[in-house]
Amino acid sequence: MQEMGQELMINRLLGMIYILMKQGTVTAAELAERFEVSVRTIYRDLDTLSAAGIPVYARKGKNGGICLTEQFVLNKMLITKEEQQEILSGLISLRETKAEGEENILQKLGEFFKTDPVDWLAIDLSDWSGSRKQLYENIKNAILARRLIQFDYYGRNGQMSRRTVEPVQLLFKEYTWYLKAFCRERDAWRTFKLFRMKRLEMLEEVFVPREACIYEEKDSPGDEKEQDDLFTLIDIWIDKKEAYRIYDRFEEDEIEVLPDGNFMVHMHASVDDWVYGVILGFGPSAEVTAPDGIRQEIKRRIQDMAERY
Repeated sequence: MQEMGQELMINRLLGMIYILMKQGTVTAAELAERFEVSVRTIYRDLDTLSAAGIPVYARKGKNGGICLTEQFVLNKMLITKEEQQEILSGLISLRETKAEGEENILQKLGEFFKTDPVDWLAIDLSDWSGSRKQLYENIKNAILARRLIQFDYYGRNGQMSRRTVEPVQLLFKEYTWYLKAFCRERDAWRTFKLFRMKRLEMLEEVFVPREACIYEEKDSPGDEKEQDDLFTLIDIWIDKKEAYRIYDRFEEDEIEVLPDGNFMVHMHASVDDWVYGVILGFGPSAEVTAPDGIRQEIKRRIQDMAERY
């Protein structure tokens, strides 16, 4: 019985710490009702916690009660020193996005954690020329302010259309930046390639975030296309002298080293102008072996290029 009583007390003490960390200030009467003990027992428990080094104290007044020091709450919230450093480093990376107030937050958390952040990561959302920097800034501001944006968008067929969207997230994937947003013209979630977005403007209208942020993975970036058409397996023979470019561009599991030292790349991709550009970028060092439709299209494009010269 004594061991059971001891276990109940320990569970109660741990429960009290958790409640104080979560709620901030709680009265002794509330704790007594919560744990079904007397107020006198609660005060004895507080003495036990204090003796164990837990900085718990009683605050007098109208909004008074029992609480923990703020320093204890932050230092004991199951965050290790390593995790604290990751939080600070994450805030440092936000500098690149010009997130509002990150310097103030960084300073406060650094003081609370009593540690200096390590600036190990730099993220630059613009291109080398800096010409698209304002585009990223405008999209970020629209996402944070939950305001609609409009822009002209070029689809794969080269047709331009004016879109009005509810922006929710910038996404970097496969060497390219995209915008995830709800398109009001299509009445569905879409993923837009930033390179194809022109003349963007932020509207005054504020949108309410939708509960179901379901991005249609069957959609290719910014176009309506069926799942079966999304990815195609393309086999490309590439000369061994292009080895450094192959490992820069393709994943290891896509690359097959042939007995003669040359390469066969098995590329899964959504077939568009970008894919043809990648293949043609290897010049005479590459040859599409399958499928035949893509092989013939590459041949046609090479012939068109030759006629221009």
